[in-house]
Amino acid sequence: MSHVGITFTVTEFCLHTGLTRAELTEIIGLGVLEPQGEASEQWQFDDGSLALCLRAQRLRRELELDWPGIAVALTLLDEIERLNSENRQLNQRLLRFTSP
Repeated sequence: MSHVGITFTVTEFCLHTGLTRAELTEIIGLGVLEPQGEASEQWQFDDGSLALCLRAQRLRRELELDWPGIAVALTLLDEIERLNSENRQLNQRLLRFTSP
């Protein structure tokens, strides 16, 4: 099965997310999103960036945080997901050793 990548220009990305260019530039500066392309005129965003942005906006609404707070929250959520994954793997290994 192949994966078809979808990319968005800055204008398309802003239309899909409801962000202004200024907000988009701010969250890129905070490291929430990493566009493809060097200059802002060349920025491209994939569907993963769109999903991450929508998640960030949902957190912003629900937690009433500013963008720097969202950047921290997303970092913490990623770390929690990583630790949970490691914990599941460890539990699976332990079950193999303790199972008859």
